[in-house]
Amino acid sequence: MIPAPPARLLLVEDNPMDVDLALRAFRRRRLTNPVDVARDGEEALAHLARWEEGEEPPAVVLLDLKLPRIDGLEVLRRFKAHERFRRVPVVVLTTSAESQDVREAYQIGANSYIVKPVDFEKFVEVAAQIEIYWTVVNAPSP
Repeated sequence: MIPAPPARLLLVEDNPMDVDLALRAFRRRRLTNPVDVARDGEEALAHLARWEEGEEPPAVVLLDLKLPRIDGLEVLRRFKAHERFRRVPVVVLTTSAESQDVREAYQIGANSYIVKPVDFEKFVEVAAQIEIYWTVVNAPSP
């Protein structure tokens, strides 16, 4: 039996430095899961159509809130409103520690809310925890 390829991750992040930081952190962890990057809310929502056309949905979406074009809370709202893909876990990974953002994200259906660490080594630790929990430990919804 041929093993299934590693599940994909979708990183929704508009800041090129944060994209680079996340990808470097995952590389340092030797993450084998492919990481797709959407650089704004519209690109993120375009993934819904790709999944409907048969592309495998990711194991987890890592979603920034402060996005151009369509903000992260609206992206989250549309992902969680989608009948087929609402069960795809969405981890908010953002600089905002505002209680209103945290509350609203969870009310909409975020599976987790993580404030991005500024320090690279701490970010590597967060990347490790995300990788281990969402791609190894967590049993995905059927």
